[in-house]
Amino acid sequence: MSTAYEILGVAEDADTNQVKAAYHHRAKQCHPDLFADAHEQDEAHRRMVALNLAYKEALASAANRKPKFQKMPLAQAKTSAERLLTQKQYESALSQLGRADGRDSQWYDLNGRILTKLNQYDSAHQSFREAVKRDPDNLTYRRHALDAAVAVRKRSNALGKVIYGIADSLRLSRRK
Repeated sequence: MSTAYEILGVAEDADTNQVKAAYHHRAKQCHPDLFADAHEQDEAHRRMVALNLAYKEALASAANRKPKFQKMPLAQAKTSAERLLTQKQYESALSQLGRADGRDSQWYDLNGRILTKLNQYDSAHQSFREAVKRDPDNLTYRRHALDAAVAVRKRSNALGKVIYGIADSLRLSRRK
């Protein structure tokens, strides 16, 4: 029988952020709505139930665990997070950055870049805005904030089109 951590694909000492990221990643892969075939939907439903139970258990365990990591100097945290970002280990980069004993404009910019890679555009935009607020003359921070705002807008428009498309389909099916 698989443990909650095995189902989620995380280490037993995973923190809450890692558990949440793993859950969201797995849920996107096995959600029943992704499948048209009834048999595949049933199987996906079983996997989703197991995933939900594993998530609840692992999240509770991670929340009750004392933090494994101690704070580290800001420069060290940024260097470590930057290295992990280039290695495409985004959750780990975010975790390392969170260990910083302080925050500056570079911290917020790096946080925003990591969040962008995790497709968390709203949070990334807020982080970039804080970087700009702390260093208003930095054009790189301003460009990152603008790019994130555009990504938020595009995603919002795309979601709106999907919703309108579904609504139109429902109206057409009711007319028949």
